[in-house]
Amino acid sequence: MQRLVTIFGGSGFIGRYIARRLAKQGWRVRVAVRRPNEGHFVRMYGSVGQVEPVLANIRDDASVAAALSGADAVVNCVGILGELGKNTFDALQAEGAGRVARLAAAEGIETMVQISAIGADAESKSDYARTKAEGEAAVLQHIPGAIILRPSIVFGAEDQFFNRFASMATFLKVVPLVGAKTKFQPVFVDDVAAAAALAVNGKAAPGIYELGGPDVATFRELMETMKQVIQRRALMISVPFFAAMAMGFVFDMLQKATFGILANKVLTRDQVRNLAHDNVVTADQTFATLGLDPVAMEAVLPEYLWRFRPSGQYAEIKDSARNLRT
Repeated sequence: MQRLVTIFGGSGFIGRYIARRLAKQGWRVRVAVRRPNEGHFVRMYGSVGQVEPVLANIRDDASVAAALSGADAVVNCVGILGELGKNTFDALQAEGAGRVARLAAAEGIETMVQISAIGADAESKSDYARTKAEGEAAVLQHIPGAIILRPSIVFGAEDQFFNRFASMATFLKVVPLVGAKTKFQPVFVDDVAAAAALAVNGKAAPGIYELGGPDVATFRELMETMKQVIQRRALMISVPFFAAMAMGFVFDMLQKATFGILANKVLTRDQVRNLAHDNVVTADQTFATLGLDPVAMEAVLPEYLWRFRPSGQYAEIKDSARNLRT
């Protein structure tokens, strides 16, 4: 009989990769999302009926319990970068994670994987980092044997990091950078999924794992690498933190004044607070502990950022033709 795993946020950026890996490994996968109609693409990750999107709101006990019914394992990938309406950091990342763990324990589920983030800190001034830590604590309170995965910034075809800045570099002459000297350790999304799959299959010891790729670079260095891949020359300008906080305040107030109609997708004050701290691996338990060798970003970025090049998919052909002429 196939084992069943419930993945909250399983149609999101990281969740879809976890769902696909587990389906390939023979698991029945229940993808718990707020809008199942937007997650039908996950059905194609397995055979007919193997991967099923279901309605679940992580803020609601009844829908979470229904999504967990009969499951052998649970993965929680729900997280946000900015608050909007009832979807606050506290409601989703702290209370929501705790709700999943509490109801999973009540269902008799002992295997849980919580996707957190490097920088999770209960004492942080950032609500994002604080609630990530509170969510971890709530999970471990109900399921002490849970596995917490803390990735650095995650990249991949659907990411909101390199794609966002590549788009800006395509249309703007100048691209502003907040925290240009802040260090990151970008990690490929499928490597995070591989770690989660090991945990779900009982091949990882309980505890907290920090996940980072093989490269550590400043924000500015990452943007320079991205520019080389997309063959653009946009100028990267460092924005001082005091100016960034002022910008974030304006955008936050605009969202509040319009009751969320104009959602702040540009820059929030909480994001500025996070960008003031390095986002690199410092823990003892890492990919190496799991026996995994993470992929370098240079091996992946060209596979999905080519569309931002001036010649798009024909850039390499044109370069080759140019070499023939010389």
